[in-house]
Amino acid sequence: MYESQLMAGGTPESRELLARIKLATRLSSKLSAYSMDDDASIREVFEELIGKPVDDTFMLIPPFFADYGLNITVGRSVFIHQGCMFMGHGAIDISDQVMIGPKVNLITAGHPLEPDKRRRFITLAPISVGTNVWIGAAATILPGVNIGADAVVAAGAVVTHDVPQATLVAGVPATVIRDL
Repeated sequence: MYESQLMAGGTPESRELLARIKLATRLSSKLSAYSMDDDASIREVFEELIGKPVDDTFMLIPPFFADYGLNITVGRSVFIHQGCMFMGHGAIDISDQVMIGPKVNLITAGHPLEPDKRRRFITLAPISVGTNVWIGAAATILPGVNIGADAVVAAGAVVTHDVPQATLVAGVPATVIRDL
């Protein structure tokens, strides 16, 4: 990871981050208490979590978990199934018409591999999900990944590298299975 992608612990920035994590986990718990037929309340709490409005076509089935929230942007006609986790402090940009299956993890943070840095730093890299993408159940998207428009991520895949547009990826680590 590049130094510009590292955040040191024990700094004013990391203390602000911890305060935001506490708020985001409270909002996630509140959001997760709603049933799926309470669209207005779900949308209201999700908007509070991400700090911006979402389109009326947005749909989320609780429970949902986020440890930061302010980095999340969702487009029109986005569907997020139950049990998803959006974790990290890098940006998560979800374009229009995206379907996210149950128990999907979008992870934008990690730790350096070097043992002497591992506990002292957090690494950050954004995730971008293109238009009309379908992410299957229990897939995990790791930091720095861009998923191209019209792509499909198969259930259970672990995506470690960018996904070309209009392709199906599957496996651990995910590889292109075929063009769509």
